[in-house]
Amino acid sequence: MSNNGLGGRMARDLYAVYSIWLREMLRFFRLKSRLVGSIGAPFFFLAFLGIGFGSGTSMPGIPQGIGYVSFLTPGIIGMTLLFSSTFAGISVLWDRQFGFLKEIMVAPVSRVAIVLGRTAGGVTTAIIQAMIILLSGILLGMSVPSPQGLLLSIAFMLLIASTFIGLGLAFASKMEDMSGFSLIMNFLIFPLFFLSGAIFPLERFPAAIKVLAYLNPLTYGVDGLRHSLIGSGVFSPLLDLVVLAFSCAAMLGLGAYLFETSEVK
Repeated sequence: MSNNGLGGRMARDLYAVYSIWLREMLRFFRLKSRLVGSIGAPFFFLAFLGIGFGSGTSMPGIPQGIGYVSFLTPGIIGMTLLFSSTFAGISVLWDRQFGFLKEIMVAPVSRVAIVLGRTAGGVTTAIIQAMIILLSGILLGMSVPSPQGLLLSIAFMLLIASTFIGLGLAFASKMEDMSGFSLIMNFLIFPLFFLSGAIFPLERFPAAIKVLAYLNPLTYGVDGLRHSLIGSGVFSPLLDLVVLAFSCAAMLGLGAYLFETSEVK
């Protein structure tokens, strides 16, 4: 009987994960302005910077034979994942404001299932946007990645998106004002983006800035994407995976804990 009870709880939790994921996907595809707005800024970064520096030129710190568009595209993919994932926390605030969050929090499912459903939805939408940017980079002159490299890059995308969804969820769990959340997220994500080496090689950073860059999880995500997509990076792919996996577990754990202990009004 206890096994049936446990099986019933697991079935309810799995259905809750699927339902929340499906809701996020339907919301994403229904709001066309959200899709256009979320990839607009990354696309213009990629197009204007890539065209400005030229796809066939290189700069100090970039290995010979790799054009700036090829170097830049993984960085802009990292930017897309960062922005999309952290702002996934806004959906929590939106649901809290309109009462939907209270309804699912009192449902007979675990809060971990709610967190997993939101994470799955955020990761899926973030990767869709990242793949659009990858296709844009290829059209602008980046070489087509190998099938193995593409699969590895998707693994890095999953880790990057999950890491920063956890960060966004942690802040959203303790906030009620959407405007304040947006301001704090902008204050955080722009330094994370510019310190990641997404636009310029890490070798060109001053020593003090390099220390901050090495503490930034996105640095290892962007470096891992470069290894996967263009075969070049600063660190080893294994180090990138280990650091990013640790950061992912820590951020998701923190986000889940704060969400589970938050009060719904």
